[in-house]
Amino acid sequence: MVNLLTMRSAIFELAFIALTAEVVTSLPTKPAKDHDYRGQHHFEEYKVSYDPRPFYLINNMTNSPLKTKLQSCENGPFSITGYSIGHRGGGTLQFPEETVESTIAGARMGAGILECDVSFTKDRGLVCRHSLCDLHSTTNILLKPELAAKCTMPFTPANATSPSNALCCTSDITTAEYLTLCGKQDGFNVTAKNVKDYQNGTPSWRTDLYSTCGTLMTLNSYIDLVDSIPGHRNFTPELKTPPSQVPMPFNGYTQEQYARDMINAFIKKGIAPNRVWAQSFNPPDIFQWLKEFPAFGKQAVYLDEDGDTPATLTTATARLASLKQQGVNIIAPPFNYLLTTTPDNKTIIPSAYATTAKAAGLDIVTWSFERSGPLAKVRANMEYYYSNFAAAISYDGQEFEVLDVLAKQVGIKAIFSDWSSTVSYYANCMGLEYWTN
Repeated sequence: MVNLLTMRSAIFELAFIALTAEVVTSLPTKPAKDHDYRGQHHFEEYKVSYDPRPFYLINNMTNSPLKTKLQSCENGPFSITGYSIGHRGGGTLQFPEETVESTIAGARMGAGILECDVSFTKDRGLVCRHSLCDLHSTTNILLKPELAAKCTMPFTPANATSPSNALCCTSDITTAEYLTLCGKQDGFNVTAKNVKDYQNGTPSWRTDLYSTCGTLMTLNSYIDLVDSIPGHRNFTPELKTPPSQVPMPFNGYTQEQYARDMINAFIKKGIAPNRVWAQSFNPPDIFQWLKEFPAFGKQAVYLDEDGDTPATLTTATARLASLKQQGVNIIAPPFNYLLTTTPDNKTIIPSAYATTAKAAGLDIVTWSFERSGPLAKVRANMEYYYSNFAAAISYDGQEFEVLDVLAKQVGIKAIFSDWSSTVSYYANCMGLEYWTN
């Protein structure tokens, strides 16, 4: 009971600190501001603290040496770890993604690296959004008629033959207009007949408890915020590849300039290259950074999603050595690429992709933990992140078993997570660290 009360206290502490730090937005009707957090160290006595989730997962494990080891760490001490990367901020399981609130939550749960997915607006401002065209499902843009009218595809209600639909992109609006929006949990209602009902669609295993009005960020305000958080946090911006609805060049704005602008934002802020892990799924971005910004390029993260079928996974595996030869140092596939099972489907082991990447001399970073809901349902739901070894998965406690194989057998250097406490707890218990610059 004492541990539970301590954890509850930590949760209330997080909410209180966020409020007193003036980083939680005010009323939803009040525009957000592109805030400069530099010099504002709000957390005078910063302390990493965890919610009940890591302890729930440990209790759900079968008896094993791993469980015993994790139980031995329940009273800490806990610290910030670069092994834990805050995916879309790190509080995404419960907070609106790509917001100040998610980022602070991830930081409080010990994530040493915090992510901003970088998209651009109509006036070429760089902002934190996981896709250029997800505003209809991650913000309240459709509730603002003057902005909803600018969407690439305005809302259409569901009818007898078609689901409701909308498509709103950051490139549809200016940076100033973007900052008037509220972040919400990602989701939408395909049966909606009006925009209010369309807002509903949060997965049942997430929550709308904190989805009140998430504070959106520009790339510049993200840099200032992360740099202001005690504990020397680092940055991992991902340059988002524009979808087909936003053809490049966009009104003369080229992909090359977009990639250049993202790195220059950190240079202008005086952020050292060894604190920045720039990511992209678009290989030309990686090679451009290697050429134009070698200090940043040497730790650029080559995101790989080209192996989603058995045939393409074989092809993706075969090119790993070539990527290393071309100067790539860090490969980042989803963690399902890295794992498989023994023939009896009982034991999770490293995949050929994982062993080939290691043999090529590539560092491996992977994504995204805590993004799948209850593990008892992964087989029935054909859940993406467990797809290559789902036959061996049946209960939540196996999250730590999966993480243990990734850490000790695959040898990953770090992992993105939608709820940072799970990875941070494991990394602290096992003494794992990676990016400590």
